Amino acid sequence: MDLKKFRITAARKNKSLSAFLDKMDDIIPHDLPELVERLDAQMWKEVDCMACANCCKTMTPTFTARDVKRISAHLGMKPAEFRTKWLKKEEGGEDWVNTTQPCQFLEDNKCSIYEVRPADCAEFPHHNKKPFDAYNETFRNNLIHCPATLMLVDRMKKVVEKEYEW
Repeated sequence: MDLKKFRITAARKNKSLSAFLDKMDDIIPHDLPELVERLDAQMWKEVDCMACANCCKTMTPTFTARDVKRISAHLGMKPAEFRTKWLKKEEGGEDWVNTTQPCQFLEDNKCSIYEVRPADCAEFPHHNKKPFDAYNETFRNNLIHCPATLMLVDRMKKVVEKEYEW
C-alpha cells in the first residue's frame, strides 16, 4: 500500500465524497444494503489491511471498559495500570483513547494484541454497520484514514450517480 499516494488521492477526493455522503443522509437508494455488500466484497479483493495499517498509524480506537479489562488481563496488568500507562480520556468526553499515535500495539504493520484488540478495531472500518447510511459521519471521517473506505465510497458515488435518479 502506497500511503503517500493514498493521502494525495484522499485529499483530492475528500470534498466530493463527503458531499456525496452528505446527500446520502437525505436520499437513500432503495437497494443500498445490496449495493454496499456488492461493492464492499469487490473492494476487499483489492485492499489488504496488513499492507496498510494506516488506521493504527493515524487514529485511535475507543477503549470500552470491557476492552480495558480484556487487554489488561492479556498483558498481565490491572485495568488501572493499563489506563495509566497507555490511555487518556478523550477531550470533551468520557471515552478512553490512546495517548500516542501510532498505536502502541502496532508492530511491523500488525497488531500485537490482535486476538484481544478493542472492539472498535475489530469492527473497523465499520462497512458492515446497519443501516449503512446511519454511519455516514463515520465514513466521512474515515475517508482520509482508510483506503478501503475511500475506495468503497468512491465506487458507491460512481454507481449511484450513473444508475440512480439522483
